[in-house]
Parts: sequence; structure tokens; C-alpha cells
Amino acid sequence: MDGRRRGPAGLRAGGVDSGKVSSRTYVCVNGQPRRAPMAGRSMSHERTDTVTLNVYLSGEIHTDWREQIVTGAAGLDVRFTGPVTDHAASDDCGVAILGAEPAKYWHDHKGAMVNAIRTRKGIADADIVVVRFGETYKQWNAAFDAGYAAALGKSLVVLHPPEHQHALKEVDAAALAVAERPHQVVDILRYVLTGHLPAMAQAAE
Repeated sequence: MDGRRRGPAGLRAGGVDSGKVSSRTYVCVNGQPRRAPMAGRSMSHERTDTVTLNVYLSGEIHTDWREQIVTGAAGLDVRFTGPVTDHAASDDCGVAILGAEPAKYWHDHKGAMVNAIRTRKGIADADIVVVRFGETYKQWNAAFDAGYAAALGKSLVVLHPPEHQHALKEVDAAALAVAERPHQVVDILRYVLTGHLPAMAQAAE
């Protein structure tokens, strides 16, 4: 493997996760988003003088928070990965690939195991894991991802509205940062990579 991913497993800053399975991979070259070359093509012309952060975006799939972070991080050396965000595909992948199950428990069990292949790989390879808890749905799987990332010693950033603070206090205690808005995650990534605070970044634009 050469470290580059294709399809929905990898989005670079400037790419857009629309909530559907995508065949695109995006990279940032000198601050400009571009389509990644096909496997086997040279990437030697790209800038290599800075460290690239691998960021796994876990959690709710019903809003555009991933798109906001990826778009906001354009120009930063960040590579984003995440789970399959097509809800129906995620739910049915096990039976669609391995065969139908008469009981819903085994239907879900097969799907959870197949999805875990991607989730475990994404979290294991990440430098930073961002876990988003949305306003409406209870994302038990997101809490599991947060605990798994913490157990692996990953830098964990939790993203949720203030009304979830009490329910998520143990998850928040394991995180290195707790944000309420996607732009705050972008500001964290910018600071980690450049040392620039939000006011400094705005002044430079």
C-alpha cells in the first residue's frame, strides 16, 4: 500500500463528503484542492515539506458537519477519512454481501462486523479522531468509537452541542478538546499545523 486511499475512505482538505458513497479522493497541493491521481501515477510534484495529519471523522451522518470541516481545512495538510455515510448501505452491507438473515439481530450483527473493518483501520491510522454527537439521534456507535480511540491513545476531539455535556461527561473527560461547532475543529487543526490562532488566520487572508 502506498498510503493513498481512493473512494469514500479518504478525503483531503477541499474535498466534499456529501453523505453518499463517493469515488473521489482529494488532495491539497500548495493550498489548492485537486483530484488525486489514479493509483500508479506519480505524486512527486506535490509539496512534501510539511507533516500531513490524518484525521478520522466519526459520528452522526445526518448533517453536513464533515463537509464544513473538510471545506474549512482547505489549504492545510490534512487527510480526512471516515465511515461509510450512506445510511442504507451501512445498515445492509452485511446481508448484501454475505447473505440474508431471518433475524434482525444477525442482520445488524453482520453489518456491524463488516463496517468495523473500515472503522478499526481508519481509527488505527489516524493522528486525530473527531467524534460528532448530533442534536437528535443517540449515536451509541460514536461513543464506542471515542472509547476505542482513547484506548489506542489517539488524540480525541469531541464535537457536540452544549445540552449533551452532562450525558457525555465521561467521553469529554477522555478528549483533548471539546468543540461545539465544526469551525472550532478547523481552528484546532490549523493551530496544530501552523501555530496560528483564528484571529491570525483571518488577518492573513
